[in-house]
Amino acid sequence: MELYIDADRAGKTVFDILRRELGLSTRMMARLKQDEAGILLDGERVTVRQTVTEGQCLRLAIDDRESADNIVPSNLPLDILCADADFFALNKPPDMPTHPSHGHYTDTLANALAYHCAVSGIPFVFRPVNRLDRNTSGIVLIARNQLAAARLSAAMQAGQIEKRYLALLDGELMPDSGEISAPIRRRAESIITREVCGAGDGDAALTRWRVLARADGHTLVEACPITGRTHQLRVHFAHLGCPIHGDDLYGQAARDMPRQALHAHSLAFPHPTDSRHIQLIAPPPDDFCAAVCRYFGKEIL
Repeated sequence: MELYIDADRAGKTVFDILRRELGLSTRMMARLKQDEAGILLDGERVTVRQTVTEGQCLRLAIDDRESADNIVPSNLPLDILCADADFFALNKPPDMPTHPSHGHYTDTLANALAYHCAVSGIPFVFRPVNRLDRNTSGIVLIARNQLAAARLSAAMQAGQIEKRYLALLDGELMPDSGEISAPIRRRAESIITREVCGAGDGDAALTRWRVLARADGHTLVEACPITGRTHQLRVHFAHLGCPIHGDDLYGQAARDMPRQALHAHSLAFPHPTDSRHIQLIAPPPDDFCAAVCRYFGKEIL
């Protein structure tokens, strides 16, 4: 990471820039100080007490230099929506887990990204900022270095990352827009399924939605999970009596949709380096579009 010392930064110490401007943790600063190339000012190693002057270049070794994950690279399709030195934004297809787990060691989004990085000569560490269920498609954001991961995680905790989903529901949801605030907990008899519960018995969960179309006993909505609980949208819409179409865990399986009709189509976030507003859109996959057209006509697209 390189920082140009402009008039606003001139006269500050390296510590001021690292701690107060960039917000580096004590642990990360300690790692940089121990690295011979961790903190360089115009190519020379300096301490954090060094005062900088206008026109100088401060270089920080926060980027990964070697791969650190035991994730097997797999040559799988990878849809990269956007990428720079700080993040990858990927459009995950349905029927692909986000990261390896039991029974899925080589067929995940992480495996596909590991392969892309390997053939591109990029050190790979898998740092997902958000995750999607295996059968939910859409945008997954991956941080490319420790600083980006810390800043994006902080932005997520502060509610500065906005996630929007398209969902096809069974039933006609009323009214045209609304929100549901209902705590969610894991069901006692299961390690997978969740349920709405009383206040104090689970984790607070808030979802907002707006209706895009209704027809033939179905509703197309755009949903925004304000919190990020496991299966939140699936649990909340089922609780409202309109489960997501094809969701055999909280609703019913569908002949025309072999998965839950849920797609993370929009993600907005502050860039981890300069805080500029980034908004990304991912087009829905073919199976989602086909189901939507079946109930609402092609013009809905």
